[in-house]
Amino acid sequence: MENTLAIAISVRPLVEYAYAGGDIDVRIRAITAMTEGTKAHQRIQRQYGEQDRKEVLLKVEIPCGNLIFSVEGRCDGLLIGEDGVVTIDEIKSTARDVAGMTEDETAPVHWAQAMFYAYMYAVESGIGQVRTRLTYVRTDTDDLIRFEREHTAAELEAFAREMVERYAPYARMLLRNRSERDESIAALDFPFSSYREGQRKLVGAVYKAIDEGRKLFARAPTGIGKTMSTLFPTIKALGNGKLGQFYYLTARTLTRTAAEEAMALMAEQGLKLRSVTLTAKEKICFQEEVDCRRECCPYAEGYYDRVNGAVLDLLGHETLATRPVIETYARKHRVCPFEFSLDVAYGADAVICDYNYVFDPRVAFKRMSGEQKNGSALLIDEAHNLVDRGREMYSAALDKRVFLELGRAFKSPKGSKGASRDVERTAKAINKWFVERRKVFEEQGNGGKGELEAQDERPDDLLALVDDFAVASERALAEMSGAAEDGVDTTPTLTEAYFSALAFQRIGKLYAGNHVTYSMFRRGEERVKMFCMDPSDALRKAGKGFRAHIFFSATLTPLNYYMDMLGADEADYSLTLGSPFAKEQWDVTVVPLSTRYADRERTKGAVVNALLRMTGDRPGNFLAFFPSYEYMNAIFEVYLAGLAEGSGVRTQLQRPDMAEAERESFLAEFQAGGEGTLIGFAVMGGIFSEGIDLVGDRLNGVAIVGVGMPQLGPERNLIRDHFEAEGRNGFDYAYVYPGMNKVLQAGGRLIRTENDKGTLLLIDDRYRKLPYARLLPEEWRTGD
Repeated sequence: MENTLAIAISVRPLVEYAYAGGDIDVRIRAITAMTEGTKAHQRIQRQYGEQDRKEVLLKVEIPCGNLIFSVEGRCDGLLIGEDGVVTIDEIKSTARDVAGMTEDETAPVHWAQAMFYAYMYAVESGIGQVRTRLTYVRTDTDDLIRFEREHTAAELEAFAREMVERYAPYARMLLRNRSERDESIAALDFPFSSYREGQRKLVGAVYKAIDEGRKLFARAPTGIGKTMSTLFPTIKALGNGKLGQFYYLTARTLTRTAAEEAMALMAEQGLKLRSVTLTAKEKICFQEEVDCRRECCPYAEGYYDRVNGAVLDLLGHETLATRPVIETYARKHRVCPFEFSLDVAYGADAVICDYNYVFDPRVAFKRMSGEQKNGSALLIDEAHNLVDRGREMYSAALDKRVFLELGRAFKSPKGSKGASRDVERTAKAINKWFVERRKVFEEQGNGGKGELEAQDERPDDLLALVDDFAVASERALAEMSGAAEDGVDTTPTLTEAYFSALAFQRIGKLYAGNHVTYSMFRRGEERVKMFCMDPSDALRKAGKGFRAHIFFSATLTPLNYYMDMLGADEADYSLTLGSPFAKEQWDVTVVPLSTRYADRERTKGAVVNALLRMTGDRPGNFLAFFPSYEYMNAIFEVYLAGLAEGSGVRTQLQRPDMAEAERESFLAEFQAGGEGTLIGFAVMGGIFSEGIDLVGDRLNGVAIVGVGMPQLGPERNLIRDHFEAEGRNGFDYAYVYPGMNKVLQAGGRLIRTENDKGTLLLIDDRYRKLPYARLLPEEWRTGD
């Protein structure tokens, strides 16, 4: 007899899967989804009678073949009518005008939710008839409309069984995959013949952190094998039932590739684990231009009619869902590859993706349940990058120009009404706010190019205007066909402004003592920004609920700074491992020149001479890193002029916004055994300063010009002042530590294996002074 298997699931994901259908349409996704607004719910629930109940927890078990579905959820309202009939109330908030709404315009999935709750209550109470009600409430006016239906217990039972039968094939596939996965993990050995020095210690620390549900901050030098050292113990924890899923989070494509290669290596050794790699929408989109409107993209039209079959197909036949695999199945089933990868991720064992999908409130996974979080671990690669990325995630800005243009584009005849008129009115109100703010700013004696006004308070007056604009935009986007009356398509512009407004709203809700509001006034650029100076609290809250966090990098230096900025708690673990490489592999020279901005013109010739000596001593491949493009380009010109005729030295120069093919071409020039000398000029903190492996004679020397100091500017100064006010060294937090991290990353490109040797040139007199000298790795210290 086939064993009975239990499936635990909530009402909402069950009915959303069963009732999947329709198009992707980013213009009106917020409206069609009609996600529950907490305030709207509470306003409606306060109107309930004394006998009525709200947020009622309901549970039921439903057999389906060899499966038993254990379903639970909270219905918005359980109402007792004067006729004694019980009504299940399902509340949905929307920005649309509900006054003229008909029952034909209600969403089937909303009725399905209400009916499932009605079935659960009918089973629990034993009653034979239940009424369902959909209550739609307009968020900005509190206008509402209600629709009701009557159901017998028998009808509800038939409906509920149909729901689980639709979901059952997906559930059975997940159970098969999990059984196959766990069996393969039990047989999986460490994929290399031996552990590198320090590697076993890192493996053990990762497993312990997952087992105990802690955060681990691991400073693990280049060459120790961090990717495999974190993946292998996490996979073992998965097989032992300590996890249900894990996320490998990265900031760059190269580190994502390293994770994919490690997964592929274990797959070759028998691992059968489903992983999916998420690729940015702009990169994976099949269209020439990203335009997710259903009339512009055949992969958006009817997406939800086809996606369930596509997910079953891929997860039933593939283990490593890399970008090419996602694209193949997306074309086969004619679905959007980006949205498809997200839907696959909910059923995968491992997700390889950018930090954003967990930490950024704008794009983080929205359908992840609390239970799923509790069973998931986060592996955060190159975690030093998360500090500045966190600042970006928890900051939001608005530009005056956008709202000035929208006010003009949606100009309506005087006295007209409707969504377009409301867009014009609300956009002009925001533009007026900027005009008045600048006027006050100038009257106070400020002004001039690049002037900035900073305030500790949240801009509540502007946020109120943004709320109005967001509501008007939702209504307009829902009504628009994609073309304005004058033939000019204003939808993309409005969509962009709408999502900017939503982001501003979200950050407004997260605004705390770690934020500051500043307005920038300069010719051609007027903007206001809620800027997050310290992302630690926000990162801590975003990661709350996940079982374990593993932060790891070769350059978490100083460790206490990164633990502070990444939201460590007192009970969390830290681990520092020594370099697996010998000091003799490094030939380090400090060239004590000033590369400070004021001295660069004076010392330019001496810097070039140091680079000429390095590349002239012996043939080979070299990289020179600089703190900015401007400085790099200036040195590059003088270097070219200083090359002797017939020297045979070849050069490569990094440019901003290099395409993927151009990056690959840049790195392809670095080949072992090549003739003559090659030197590449690149910027610290850029695409070539971390995450690349030029092993052996592919790289013979690295020069680092400067200490990586971020350019002096208003945001960095705000960070400095914030930490100074908290009693910490603000200059180190804002400038020194981020700069030296770039130095360590750039220098880390040189020695990648136990057999590598190379020259490291540190060009700046500050390398002989504190705190810079103290932040250098032991193997880089020259002792002079």
